Amino acid sequence: MKRSLAAVTALLLGITGCSSGGDAEESGPVTLTLAGWSLATTPEFKTLADGFKSSHPDITVELKEYDAANYDTQMIADLAAGKAPDVYVQKNLKNFFTYQDGKQLVDVSDVAGKLGPKVGGLSAYQVDGKTWAIPYRADSWVLYYNKALFDKAGVKHPDGSWTWAEYATAAKELTTKLKASGDKALGTYQHTWQSTAQGFALAQTAGASLETGDYAFLKPYYETALDLQTAGAQVSLGDATTNSLTYQAQFGKQSAAMMVMGTWYIATLLNQQAKGDADTFEWGIAPAPQLTKATTGTSATPVTFADPTGLGINPKISEKKIAAAKEFLAYAAGADAAKALAGIGVTPADSSSVADTIFSLKGAPGDELSKFTFTTHDTKPENPVSKYTAPLQNILKDLHTEVLSGTTPIDAAITKAQDRAKNEVLSK
Repeated sequence: MKRSLAAVTALLLGITGCSSGGDAEESGPVTLTLAGWSLATTPEFKTLADGFKSSHPDITVELKEYDAANYDTQMIADLAAGKAPDVYVQKNLKNFFTYQDGKQLVDVSDVAGKLGPKVGGLSAYQVDGKTWAIPYRADSWVLYYNKALFDKAGVKHPDGSWTWAEYATAAKELTTKLKASGDKALGTYQHTWQSTAQGFALAQTAGASLETGDYAFLKPYYETALDLQTAGAQVSLGDATTNSLTYQAQFGKQSAAMMVMGTWYIATLLNQQAKGDADTFEWGIAPAPQLTKATTGTSATPVTFADPTGLGINPKISEKKIAAAKEFLAYAAGADAAKALAGIGVTPADSSSVADTIFSLKGAPGDELSKFTFTTHDTKPENPVSKYTAPLQNILKDLHTEVLSGTTPIDAAITKAQDRAKNEVLSK
């Protein structure tokens, strides 16, 4: 149903009790700006903007591109300088407290109150009984694997039963056998992000918490990562950083047979394969490796992690724009946007009925394990919302670099991080 901006403004301002400032302000077209990143390879932002425009012809959403690796740093600077877009993405939960506590988000409780119960991740954006952002995407981290490279190496495909030890064994076997066949691909690729180790450790270890200041639970995950680097089964952190490797190219160009990554990569991979920016090959997804056998197998629920991805509104914009922006947020979390996002392979916040759509896309895997992986998981937050999360994660990022670069042994790096957490963050 198409709605005029005047009707939308009247409705939303009536809910919030705001005054529009007169009929002239309520009517006429409006243009919103929306933050995004890697627009050439991340189609979700344009999909949302175009879909919203089709049902709201007098509201245009223009995209403003940010650097994916430095998104929050750039956004915080733009907000401080008064140059931020009207609507901006909460890329993860790490800095949500910073934005909310810094009064850089509009209260969108009225929008949240109208959403159905199937919209996942909404509670993550609630503080003191109010909602400050609206989720539009709900991902989970999984294991991507190249079926062709597995077959070339003669290695059995993942079956959902792997622990991290079994994953490491497979990565080494793939590397050895692919090399023997003349293929330079490595068994796996672990991207440079700290989440590739720490996200799984926090989610899969019973009792693990950032705020305890005890990070011994990280040790087995870094032992696995260092073992794979030493064996030559994955690129070292130093080489990945120095050569500015991208995870899209490492898997999409068949430089690695496996890769742990979020389900958002489904859309990117399908898009790149369709355009020729990635090689054409059969691939699938399997549950992320588990800490113990207890959560493996298709009769169990694998444990993984991810933060929801949401949209917030810049409070410095006009009431007219706020009204339009709230309507955009409602659309982004709704059924029409869910269908549109699923149509490009993105997991929407309301993912209750989109699996069939995603797996019917050209190039998507059709095997039962991929479908099980997409629909069955216990997904825990990477960044539990707290005033301590951002500074603690910054300390743990240093730990990640020190360990995987080989400059500091695991135990010493953990002790150092614990001391810093206590002295720099938790005691204040």
